[in-house]
Amino acid sequence: MPEWFVSLSQWLALPEVGLSTVFVVAFISATLLPMGSEPAVFGLIKLNPELFWPAILVATAGNTAGGAVSWLMGLGAHKAVDKMRHGTPTELRALRWLERFGPKACLLSWLPVVGDPLCAVAGWLKFPFWPCVFYMALGKLARYITMTTALLWVFPGGLPL
Repeated sequence: MPEWFVSLSQWLALPEVGLSTVFVVAFISATLLPMGSEPAVFGLIKLNPELFWPAILVATAGNTAGGAVSWLMGLGAHKAVDKMRHGTPTELRALRWLERFGPKACLLSWLPVVGDPLCAVAGWLKFPFWPCVFYMALGKLARYITMTTALLWVFPGGLPL
């Protein structure tokens, strides 16, 4: 294994770094990279049950920030395509239902597989940034609470609510 990867793994190790690791993993997993952050959140909470709410909130913040970056990437892609087409508006027929819901569609950003690209599509469609971030945060918070609670129920060890 390359030395830089070993160093990175040690730097991100749980529980030494804990919450910052959860933030980084949640951030990266909200971009278009195929990765899940729930195992990191669950691992930290299993090792430190008193960090249930801080871990949930930090994961939500990291995942929402990653979703915002995806939104910006979508907006940038839209502008690049428009520039290449000499300013002609880009139509996406398959996404008309998204246009109907607007930023509220970002509530679905918690969904596996389609959730993260949805944030980029919201940017592509030029949905307002802050309302999108707000709905992303709500959806992602609900996901982390649901997933972590379910995992703690399946793998008991006490739920510090």
